Amino acid sequence: MPQPFKFKQSDITQWLRRWQEINGEVTNILPPSREMNEPMQINSEVTAYSFDRVIVCDTAEIAQFLIANNFHFEHNCAVLSIDGYPQNIFSTVMQMLKQNPDLKIYAFHSATPRGVTTINELRNSPNWFSGNNLIIYDLGLLPRHVFPSKNMWILKSDESVEQGRQIPSEVKQTLSKDELEWLESGFYVELESFSPGKLLQVVSQGIAKTQAVANGYTSTSENSLDSGDSSDDGIIFIGVDDDNRNVGFFASDSFG
Repeated sequence: MPQPFKFKQSDITQWLRRWQEINGEVTNILPPSREMNEPMQINSEVTAYSFDRVIVCDTAEIAQFLIANNFHFEHNCAVLSIDGYPQNIFSTVMQMLKQNPDLKIYAFHSATPRGVTTINELRNSPNWFSGNNLIIYDLGLLPRHVFPSKNMWILKSDESVEQGRQIPSEVKQTLSKDELEWLESGFYVELESFSPGKLLQVVSQGIAKTQAVANGYTSTSENSLDSGDSSDDGIIFIGVDDDNRNVGFFASDSFG
């Protein structure tokens, strides 16, 4: 059951300061994400190309984290947030993305009222991919992925209760009754509660699975894909719905 754990930002600063006094300076903490509104000039020879894929996160902080870990270089992908981070290259990157008719789109979000609307916004917003028949892969996190876990950090707030009640009707139709009740009760799980290594693993494996499907891989199981090694990596292919939704779900039971 969720347990109350209340603290202030000043508490975190104090805990970190104390930890560094004992263990030494932490050098890899990202600064708060900030708006970068001054447009960046990009060489026209670069903008003539596109990307194989794009990762769209529901917060600027997670997008910043992936970029800081060079995820975009290692996987030939753009990394953006649903609210337009990084602002100084967002418009240019979107123009580049729309040049690729075979673009693969991945949504990476928290199990929050805001997070579960990410797919709907990507599909229907004119700022994103409205009118394009592109497949969107949902890497999670959804409430259905939280329910089986015994060790995810489940939070609850009055603000989330209000946000849960405002989930658009078209998004509610994609959620089960239990998921909707959970969100409307104010429960949520943030991606930030997982370790950096786990987040990178989930996104990397999600991309690997879609590449396996594109290469014609077939599995003896109807709802799982083997990664090619003997270990159970916890990624489950739930399916691609082509009924005007074009969404593939890759749930990880190793999230927690």
